This record gives sequence, structure tokens and C-alpha cells, in this order.
Amino acid sequence: MSTTAPAPAQTGTTLLDFSDVAMTFPDGTVALHEVDLTVDRGEFVSVVGPSGCGKSTLLRIASGLETASAGTASVRTRRIGYVFQDATLLPWRSVADNVELLAELNKQPKQLRKEKAKQAIELVGLTGFERHLPKQLSGGMRMRTSLARSLTLDPELFLFDEPFGALDEITRERLNDELLRLFVEQRFAGLFITHSVSEAVYLSTKVVVMSGRPGTVVRRFDVPFPMPRDPDIRFTPEFAELVGEVSHALREGHK
Repeated sequence: MSTTAPAPAQTGTTLLDFSDVAMTFPDGTVALHEVDLTVDRGEFVSVVGPSGCGKSTLLRIASGLETASAGTASVRTRRIGYVFQDATLLPWRSVADNVELLAELNKQPKQLRKEKAKQAIELVGLTGFERHLPKQLSGGMRMRTSLARSLTLDPELFLFDEPFGALDEITRERLNDELLRLFVEQRFAGLFITHSVSEAVYLSTKVVVMSGRPGTVVRRFDVPFPMPRDPDIRFTPEFAELVGEVSHALREGHK
């Protein structure tokens, strides 16, 4: 039987702590097996692994959308932001109204949520597009809107489920840069799921490699490049070497 710890007052820096977490679905599919994973405040942890290894299930457990079958999943904050693979915007609401949505659902006072939405829109670089509808936005702008929507909750823990996977390479790199800027400014704890090893290395303070299903952690890599990170780090031999090491571990874990 799994246990999920309540969200106590902050006493330390670890905001997410998985210990021996396993997940078996009702149809008998074993998605996760004995996963140990921590994310501290000020850490950006990316998880890479083959399709179907349970990466998104980790996020769903962390967010409370799923309950682990075994082990302990402790989330030590109630302030959680979640950015999905799709922007999931309401098509009839403007950018500003979409950004306000989560604050509205959390019953924040109208003036407060409008001010938070304004600040979040500025942070993600969408000032001037407040009245646009989602159909009038590019894919990258829709993802910025989704990111701004979660920022209105002042998240201490940010969960990202392959948010840039469907974007072209140039837009993806720009949003990687924007996300890093936000991370440096906000210093939240981040857990980021991606299939891109180079994206994981560029964004992260730590990269976790998972095996094929049932997913378990096979390697951890500390990323030594300091924050804030120069975009040109992507073209250095040191960056390429680390990407190669992570890629090799990913291939080995998939055997």
C-alpha cells in the first residue's frame, strides 16, 4: 500500500521526495518500479527515458492525479504548477482570461488575479497579446500562455510534461531560454519530462535516466554548467560530451 505525505509547513529544501515508488494500473500494467527521486528548491531535474517507461506517470503522482501502488510519494508544498504537452487553452477565452483561469478557480479575488495575470504575461513576453484568442497565436505563444497561467499560482514546484515536444527546433530553443530565465528569477523546484537529451542537459541542474517499462532510475547526472546559462553552451565540446554520456546511459537502460 502506498502512502502520500501531507503538505506540512516548510522545514527543509526538498519539495518532492519519491521513495521506492511503484505503479501498477488496474489492467495489470506495471509502469514504475522502485523509483527513488528527489527535487529540491532551486533544482531543475529533467527525466529522460523511452516511451512508455512511466515518465508522465511520475508527474501525475507528484500532482496528485494518480496514487502510487507502493512506496512513498511526499510533496511538501501545495503550490504546484503543471504544464502539459498541449497548451489546453479554452478557445473562447482571450490570453488574459486564459491566464487568469487557475487563479479564478482557486477563488483569488478578481483584482489580485488580474494583477497576477498581468505580471505573468509580462514574464513570458506576451504583453500586447492579452486580447488575442488561442487560434490567433502561434504554437510557441500558446505554450507561453499555458506557462503564464501556472505562474499565477506562485508555484514552488513546477511540473512539465514534454511542453515543447511539438514545437519546431528554433521555437523550442527560444522557449528553453525563456524557461531558464524564469527558473533563475523564481528559483522554483522543477521536474521536466522530455525525450530530448540535449534539451534535458541544457535546462537542468540534474538529469535522471529511466529504464524501459517498468520504469526505474538507472543513472543520475549532475549538470556542471552554471546558471544563468549562455545559449551558446549548446555548441561546446563539454556540452556535447555530457549529452553523449546521457544518451549512452539511455540506450543501455533500454536494453
